[in-house]
Amino acid sequence: MKKKLSKLAHRKKEVTKNPVAEPAEPVTTEKLSEHREEVLAGGRKYIYPLQHSKHRIVLISTGIFIAALVIFFSYCTFALYKAKSNTGLLYVVTRVIPFPVAKAGSKYVSYESYLFELRHYIHYYENQQKLDFNSESGKQQLKEYKKRALDKVINDAYIKQLAEEHNISVSKQELDDQIEVARKQNRLGASEKGLEDALQENFGWTLKDYRRSLKQQLLNQKVAAALDTRTQSQAKKALAALAKDKSFAKVAKKYSDDSATKNNGGEFSFLVDTTNRDLSAQTTAALFALKKGQVSELVNNGVGLELLKNIEKQGSKIRAAHILFNFKSINTYLNDLKDKEKTHTYIKL
Repeated sequence: MKKKLSKLAHRKKEVTKNPVAEPAEPVTTEKLSEHREEVLAGGRKYIYPLQHSKHRIVLISTGIFIAALVIFFSYCTFALYKAKSNTGLLYVVTRVIPFPVAKAGSKYVSYESYLFELRHYIHYYENQQKLDFNSESGKQQLKEYKKRALDKVINDAYIKQLAEEHNISVSKQELDDQIEVARKQNRLGASEKGLEDALQENFGWTLKDYRRSLKQQLLNQKVAAALDTRTQSQAKKALAALAKDKSFAKVAKKYSDDSATKNNGGEFSFLVDTTNRDLSAQTTAALFALKKGQVSELVNNGVGLELLKNIEKQGSKIRAAHILFNFKSINTYLNDLKDKEKTHTYIKL
């Protein structure tokens, strides 16, 4: 009995020591905001050091990039102007960065245009002529052509200036027509693919490179034709004489600048076919467009103006005659311009 009473008393003490838990405090919006702020505050001590690290990484990376750019630019400047290198890498660089090789009057001449001329020459002689540019004769030949290439791009710059002053240009259609004429005469391969292969093999050119070179050639011809008033005057006199029923042979003898044919009525010493390399593509195309006995309009053949006559057709060839009016050398006009607007070159060859 005493034991039972003792157990009951012990249980009563335990109940007294562990009263019933008080109800939990209600969750409010204010409490959630306070809790969120506590969590964010705890995380900021990890975020801020990371932000500082990223900022430092950006500064270091930018510094490295700028230093690399300065080093690369310095290397290119040294290689182009001191070493006068013409590697593929430097050619690509000059196509992106307009390094000047000279100044023609008020206009800069790009280093890229100089390398464009020089590299196709090197490609042709190395691959087609098997010339060793490391040999003494090869080094001398390369040195000479470097001068010619530099002179050419400087002259091209002056010609472009003259073209702008006289509103002369070469249209895409004129360029396409010239290529088509040459292709029909099998001078550029039978197809576009054949032309591209031939250009790559011979000059390391793409079709775009070829069009660029051809466009400059045509511009040179048009500028020479426009500026040479003496040649135009002679051509007009010859046309007027032919209009008065004077014979082609007499007019050729009086006006033609071709000493090899003028005393023979202007007649060529050979029969002309469509693939004849002794005449320009323009001349051949104009001749084969004529009927027997017809005389052409004035044709710009690149070196002068020309009147052509189809005397007769013999099989697939033509017996023909011409009256030639040579242009003055383009250098006549360039030298006058160079006297007024001096040339400054940035490399010594």
